[in-house]
Amino acid sequence: MRKRTSRLLAAAVTTALTATATAVAVGPASAADRPTAARSAAAAASDPFYAYDGSTPLASLAPGTVLRTRTLPYHVLGLPTPVTAVQLLYRTTDAQGRAVANVTTVLRSLTGDGSKAVSYQSFYDSLNPEDGPSRAVAGNLSIGGLIPNVEAIFVVPLLAQGYSVVIPDTEGQSADFGAGPEYGTSTLDSIRAATGSQATGLTADTRVGLLGYSGGAIATNWAAALAPSYAPDVNARLVGYAEGGLMVDPAHNVKYMNGSLVWSGIIPMALIGVSRSYDIDLTPYLNDYGRSVYRQLEHASLVDGLGHYPGLTWQAIVKPQYADPNSVEPYVTSANRINLGSAPTPTAPGYIAQGNGGVLEGTFGNPAGIGTGDGVMVAGDVRALARQYCATGTGAVSYQQYDALSHFGVPVVWAPQALGWLNDRFAGRPAPSDCGHIPAGNSLAPEQPAPSR
Repeated sequence: MRKRTSRLLAAAVTTALTATATAVAVGPASAADRPTAARSAAAAASDPFYAYDGSTPLASLAPGTVLRTRTLPYHVLGLPTPVTAVQLLYRTTDAQGRAVANVTTVLRSLTGDGSKAVSYQSFYDSLNPEDGPSRAVAGNLSIGGLIPNVEAIFVVPLLAQGYSVVIPDTEGQSADFGAGPEYGTSTLDSIRAATGSQATGLTADTRVGLLGYSGGAIATNWAAALAPSYAPDVNARLVGYAEGGLMVDPAHNVKYMNGSLVWSGIIPMALIGVSRSYDIDLTPYLNDYGRSVYRQLEHASLVDGLGHYPGLTWQAIVKPQYADPNSVEPYVTSANRINLGSAPTPTAPGYIAQGNGGVLEGTFGNPAGIGTGDGVMVAGDVRALARQYCATGTGAVSYQQYDALSHFGVPVVWAPQALGWLNDRFAGRPAPSDCGHIPAGNSLAPEQPAPSR
């Protein structure tokens, strides 16, 4: 059974990556089709499910409180399936600690077993709220929403093995791209909501595993790190977290991606996400071209950014005096807030995988003190975090580095192993550990501001 599921998942991952690569090659939607702020607001207003209109202030409600519930067929590429999806509007906390409403989706176990669930964090990576997984599940179609639609095939093996699957909109309703702490609280409160709702078949005794790749790995790791303090009730039922392609120190990622042929468009997307998440304005530091790119990507999805700004550098979009990213103090402050190296250590066991073949995706950077990675994520940062967890935590850490694979290549081998690893944790088998055998990594110390020229 395990071999059959692994083959199914490997084939599914290959299909997902092929579909994503095709979307990137085709390019972003035309200007007429690309969502604008006004269209996003109008679309949100057209679906009242996403708006909290209760008389009790959100801040007065406990995190994870269910505010609204609906049941609908699980849609894939806009087509309904026989699988039942329960969507919950729930109270959570944003990057600045404010009470907000968010949406999660629960796919009920096909066997009716409510004793185990996997929280799957999507890598939808978008600056447009309409690209969230809950929109795709409800049947909405968009170029930016392609990824959560295609990710449905990651879910199939989980459902086939009797798990309920919880899929939070990790970026919240503002699409706070890159805001790791918010990804974490959204995920944890999603689990609280899912296990507190009678409509889902889950209970306070349901055991939970975390699973995510790339942007989903950011949510997975932050959830595991914040669980002991923010959601000890969830942490007590957490069997472990499995992740791959992780962003640890975003300031390192920006320097590593600089000039990449495929991934450089993520640099301005990250600036927009940081600005939005922490209510700061980075546009005064941008030159005319930088402000133009900022406007083009302000509501963009991952497929809008990938491959469409080949060779783009930080220096090309900022004023000359800010050529050093560390000279932009608001950026440095925000980047340090989302550095996992400064976050708490998870107490649950973890499985972490990372590629190091970024040259295959046109990222040739090898900055001093940072090194190489999978094209977008820095391998030395992930090794350093794993070693840090070994030194400071109580949970076993399993680590794999794939030197010959890039960001798109790793999931093909990672996903079946991640599922097998989670299966073992639910079965109560001891978690394996690579502590003592993980090579040295980078310094994860907070970035220091530098003077502008």
